[in-house]
Amino acid sequence: MSGRFSGRRAIVTGASRGIGAGVAERLAAEGAAMALVARTVEGHDRLVGSLQETADRLAAYGVPVALVPVDLSDPEARSRVVDTAAERLGGPIDILVNNAAAAMYGDVADLSLKRRRLLFELNVHAPFDLAQAAIPAMRAAGQGWIVNMSSASARSWAGPPFDLGSQGATTAAYGASKSALNRMTNGLGAELHGTGIRVNTIEPRAAVLTEGADALVGGKLRADQVETLEQMVEAVVALCDCPADVTGASMVSLDLLAEWDIEVRSLDGTAPDDSTTN
Repeated sequence: MSGRFSGRRAIVTGASRGIGAGVAERLAAEGAAMALVARTVEGHDRLVGSLQETADRLAAYGVPVALVPVDLSDPEARSRVVDTAAERLGGPIDILVNNAAAAMYGDVADLSLKRRRLLFELNVHAPFDLAQAAIPAMRAAGQGWIVNMSSASARSWAGPPFDLGSQGATTAAYGASKSALNRMTNGLGAELHGTGIRVNTIEPRAAVLTEGADALVGGKLRADQVETLEQMVEAVVALCDCPADVTGASMVSLDLLAEWDIEVRSLDGTAPDDSTTN
């Protein structure tokens, strides 16, 4: 392990399972002190994975690990996340990975206001509340990395006729929230350019069959419509120490790996991941 992130403190939201847990493990393996944020501390009634399980895996790397259980849909609760993480890790946050999201699908004509509000609360407002809380210390340090997880569903369909894929138009509201996330990220990156704070989004080029995604679309996709967890994690981690002029961008996982000629490694960072191809 290179110690690439030694001396840095990171927050990863949605760290109880899937991409978030993978990113947290890879950052910890490379030396970062980790604050793990999610609702599920000990277990979930439907999905495998919890904050405690992620923390148990990270214990092998010998870095400080803090659990910050919170419902990110609650503005008051999430207002304390960054300060709590900094207090428990012993200093200001250098890296913020906004991975947690609400993935609610439904027919646009019938999708309730409650669900639409929750989508934007979790997928737009929560990431930017956490970013705003982290920015002052990053600005004082002259550097910081904010990575927001986006989705290909942010892009509009061309048509008619419309090629809507296996989920049809049910992803439109979710995609709208991710489109807003991309645009806000672009604006924040432009606004902070020159301060040393980098702000970017990254989305998978293909489906990453995490526990949640597999429950939704598992068995419905071809092999060429899937990328590995390790590939997605590698792309996220690349943006966690990217140069200062890489900011305000919306990037795609496999495209970024190819463009930057990045070798995909295992989650513990010790070896190339032989199951991946770029």
